[in-house]
Amino acid sequence: MGREQVVSGRILTVPNVISALRLALVPVFAILIVQGEDVWALVVLAVSGASDWLDGVIARRFDQVSRLGKVLDPAADRLFILVTLVALVWRDAIPLWLVVALVSRDVLLACLMPFLARHRYGPLPVHFAGKAATFALLYAFPLLLLAEWPGAVGTTAAVLGWAFAWWGLGLYWFAAALYLVQARALLTPARVTV
Repeated sequence: MGREQVVSGRILTVPNVISALRLALVPVFAILIVQGEDVWALVVLAVSGASDWLDGVIARRFDQVSRLGKVLDPAADRLFILVTLVALVWRDAIPLWLVVALVSRDVLLACLMPFLARHRYGPLPVHFAGKAATFALLYAFPLLLLAEWPGAVGTTAAVLGWAFAWWGLGLYWFAAALYLVQARALLTPARVTV
C-alpha cells in the first residue's frame, strides 16, 4: 500500500514549470499545423506527451504535488487536445463529430465545478481511466496526422490512429461516468444510520 501524497500550496515547482511549458507549446503546435509543417508539429506533440508523463513522475517521486499542479496539468492536457482536434478538423483529418463527442464530455464535467465549489470541494482527483484516455488520444492525434501521408505509412497510421481514437473516446466517457459517480457521492447528503 502506497503512502498518501501530500498536496502543497507551492506554485513554483518543477512539474508546474513543465506544465506551463506544455501550455506554451499549444500555440506553437497550432501555427505549425496551419503552416503545413507536419514533421515539426509531430515533434511538438511528442514533446508534449513526454512532458505530460514526466511532470507526473517528478511530482509524485519528489513530493511536488501541488494544488496548482492538480489544475494546471489537466488544463494543459485539455487545451492541447482541443487545439489538436480543431487543427485536425481544419485539415480534414478527423470528422467534426469526434470533436463534439470529446468536447461535450469536458463541458459536462465543467458544469459540475460550480456545484463542487459551492460545497467547498476542489477539482476531483484524476482517475486512471482519465489518464489512460488522455494517453490514448495523445497517441491517436499524431497518428491521424500521419494518416494523410501516402502509401503504407499513411495506411498503417490511419488504422492505429483510429484504434487509439476509439479507445480514447470510450475511456474518456468512462472516466466521465466515474467522475459523475464521485461527484454524486460528494454532493449527496450523508444518510443518517439508526
